[in-house]
Amino acid sequence: MSNEINVQRIFAKLTERFNADNAAGLEAVFQFALEDADSFYLNVRQQQLTADWGEHKDPDITLRLNEETLVKVIMGEQDGMSAYMKGLLRAEGNVMLATRLGKLFKS
Repeated sequence: MSNEINVQRIFAKLTERFNADNAAGLEAVFQFALEDADSFYLNVRQQQLTADWGEHKDPDITLRLNEETLVKVIMGEQDGMSAYMKGLLRAEGNVMLATRLGKLFKS
């Protein structure tokens, strides 16, 4: 088995790394629309997280990027704002939600 980080490995760890305390007052759906891998979304409600594969019918924010950029941001090799400024990440909808995303997960 490879130790390579990919979208499946990231997805598998989301719920265990979720920091419910930092989700207080947040009710949002984060869609990750990946160009070259399976898309998924995160639904944060009442300080709980559900994560599902596919496209949500009405996300609050959609983040469009490729798998390599997602991995680099998750691993701390690239800042999300830097990826956005370089055109590697596009945000649609309530873009201010993106600023809360990093605080929702423990490193």
